[in-house]
Amino acid sequence: MKRILNIVLLPLTLSLMALPAFAQDDTYDVFVPIAKYIGQGNAGKLSAWFADNLEITVISSSNDSSRNQARQIMKSFFDSYTPRSFEITHTAGRSNMKYALGALNAGGEMFMVTIFVSYSGSGYRIQQLKIERMR
Repeated sequence: MKRILNIVLLPLTLSLMALPAFAQDDTYDVFVPIAKYIGQGNAGKLSAWFADNLEITVISSSNDSSRNQARQIMKSFFDSYTPRSFEITHTAGRSNMKYALGALNAGGEMFMVTIFVSYSGSGYRIQQLKIERMR
């Protein structure tokens, strides 16, 4: 009986242990291209991930913007603060809403970046983007 339990429970336990790893991969995937474009300072490609309207905060200026306005805001930021590196430091969320925190080294300064994305019929889109100086 003990052997039968081991034969049944061992594969079940191993398969359950693998589930969190698969779920975690889903959380990170949406942020891979977004992080790449922030790190490159590519406002054009980053804006492809923007919702039609989004809230964007850069340093101390906050705006509800269209995709085109937000692209211009990000282009201006990247022109003033050329990115050297960007790394996602934390992600979390639920099925249709996710967020990420990241550290951006740009223009000789460090910034904390917060990205909120939500899922619509066409995929994930950035609903809110915040860039704040680290103290």
